[in-house]
Amino acid sequence: MSLTTLALIALVPVLVWRIYQRLKTQMARQRSIMSRHYTGLLVFSAMVLVPATELFDRPLSLAALAAGAIAGLGLGAYGLRKTRFENTSEGYFFTPPMRMGILVAMLLVARVIYLGIEIYMNQGSSRPNPRFSDSLATMFCVGLTGAYFATFSASLMRWRQRLRKEVGKI
Repeated sequence: MSLTTLALIALVPVLVWRIYQRLKTQMARQRSIMSRHYTGLLVFSAMVLVPATELFDRPLSLAALAAGAIAGLGLGAYGLRKTRFENTSEGYFFTPPMRMGILVAMLLVARVIYLGIEIYMNQGSSRPNPRFSDSLATMFCVGLTGAYFATFSASLMRWRQRLRKEVGKI
């Protein structure tokens, strides 16, 4: 084994652990900020729609992306029922279900790391490097993650808009 391969083997678990720790802090109680919700909806919707525009000539990959998006919408709706919403004097807060959010995000992280390792292993061989959209499992993970977090962002926006309407009625 080369030194580069050994470094990769040693650094991948550290990378996964750091991503997990970062996600764990992001899945805690958070202040609801409308600009973040708009940005989240835009970014995560684009995460599903941009690959979809490229996959019209590959129906199986498009179906995997759509299946992941449908599963993400379902998980997002379920996760919203588990989310704790707070309207306090300090502001609006929400606490998403930590395990579900981390699981969804880490599925995509695992696929990206797998593709990175596959590209590394193909170096020096005559095999072409895989494209991100070649794998059905990757497209499913992209759809799942994008739709889950887009659902969350859209629902948090609706929650805040409902609260704003209630304040206006008083």
